[in-house]
Amino acid sequence: MEKNYNPINQKLYYSTVIIVITLMLLGLFVENPLLQDPGIGYITHGVLVFLFSVCLVIYPLYKSYFLRLTMIIVIASYFYTIFFLYPDTWSNFIFLCFIPAFSILFYDKKLFHFSLLLNTFSIICLFSYIVKVDKGALFPYIREDLAGNIINFIGSQAILYFIFFISSERLNKQKLYYEQIKHSERLKTTGQLAAAVAHEIRNPLTVVKGFLQMYDNEAANHVDRKRHYSLMINELNTAEQVISQFLSIAKPDKEIETELVDVKNVLQSVTDLLNTYGLLHDNKIVLSMIDDCYIQANIIEFKQLLINIIKNAIEASKVGDSVEVTAEMKKDFVEINVIDCGQGMSKEEIDSLGTPFYSLKAKGTGLGMMICFNIAAKYKGSISFNSEKGKGTTAIIRFPTTKPVV
Repeated sequence: MEKNYNPINQKLYYSTVIIVITLMLLGLFVENPLLQDPGIGYITHGVLVFLFSVCLVIYPLYKSYFLRLTMIIVIASYFYTIFFLYPDTWSNFIFLCFIPAFSILFYDKKLFHFSLLLNTFSIICLFSYIVKVDKGALFPYIREDLAGNIINFIGSQAILYFIFFISSERLNKQKLYYEQIKHSERLKTTGQLAAAVAHEIRNPLTVVKGFLQMYDNEAANHVDRKRHYSLMINELNTAEQVISQFLSIAKPDKEIETELVDVKNVLQSVTDLLNTYGLLHDNKIVLSMIDDCYIQANIIEFKQLLINIIKNAIEASKVGDSVEVTAEMKKDFVEINVIDCGQGMSKEEIDSLGTPFYSLKAKGTGLGMMICFNIAAKYKGSISFNSEKGKGTTAIIRFPTTKPVV
């Protein structure tokens, strides 16, 4: 059940709900042997029909965890109640076996496992009652073939678990595919924008920058005027850098040469380079890694990715904090963690990383992180973030490992 309903889904949902409620009401009022002399059992049946109907009707409006849990308990109570109230209807036992199937609709692992355990415990109690107390008087079809019914129950639960597992795996793959599509759309949009605008802006900027450099070199200029020229040239350099980043996304070099990269050597080189930058704010980079980590990539782009992310971690850290960089093998991947003790990010901020012109830095453009995502994807790697407000951030970089040729 999706978080948001469009009109077609709502119509389908409520049409199904009407059918289910109608069937429950027919079972309550049509040729019901308890209707002639209603007792506590019949009243309980009616109350459970009412409760479950209300839950089904209000669910699209209040899709809370508590409501889902309540619905599972109510539906289990409903089927066990009619099983005891109408012992001659042997098909009720089939409904007991498939109670956990209802929780599959929520795609919630905890609720499904709860439903499975609840139903297993209830069945054990039910069979114990039939064997010890009832002794086959009301439920002879259970008592006469107890072993067969137990096997059937276990088999039905195994089938439901298999269905849930397959559905859950498929849903997770769809979520991952959806995230990849969103990221691809961001890259495509940025590329189109860059292709349309970058060249038109770069040419006049180059002309203006050239004249400013010429005037700046003239000895007759006043000191204040030369300072203004230098300031304008610096700003033009900044604009040119942004355009270059746009173009690198719009027209990535697919023919770029790759090589076997020793991750340890590259990390050591990058951290040595950035240690000086970190010392400006009394930040130290702590490197910890194992040997024999190799990937297939372009070493310049790989260094660009690491510099960008480690530099971001330094800038996010407070004065005196350390940035920890670790690298290790995990199955068939080299995993690099860049850990800072900064202010952290919310889930919404993490989801927006890599979006053009979205940055948590005052003068950031967001293009640097977008290029990092692009580089990782080019070499079948990934970048993810674990973060919490006030508790820092961990950037997780993963690349497929490659064994060196002996």
